[in-house]
Amino acid sequence: MAGRGKLIAVIGDEDTCTGFLLGGVGELNKNRKPNFLVVEKDTSVTEIEETFKSFLARSDIGIVLINQFIAEMIRHAIDAHLQSIPAVLEIPSKEHPYDASKDSILRRAKGMFSAEDFR
Repeated sequence: MAGRGKLIAVIGDEDTCTGFLLGGVGELNKNRKPNFLVVEKDTSVTEIEETFKSFLARSDIGIVLINQFIAEMIRHAIDAHLQSIPAVLEIPSKEHPYDASKDSILRRAKGMFSAEDFR
């Protein structure tokens, strides 16, 4: 990885993953593992959580994008991730709009600042 950037990983519904893959995000690592997971109706929560944890453990991933409604399924795992890299960003999907009050990373960031910091 010397001299190379880091990848963006995506955990999302079919539309979200397709959009990012068309944008050129899709990659396979040396073990032929993709940097994305398309979550469908029959995808188990265990599979989602295991994929999320595997993305966190990969040294070639710098950002994990996850649809917020999927993040709700594994909220405990997301809350347990305290490292800054890879960054975990919750994004909306076509069917589920973004709700800032559910985003644990945003809540954590807000806790770092007070109203006095912005005056």
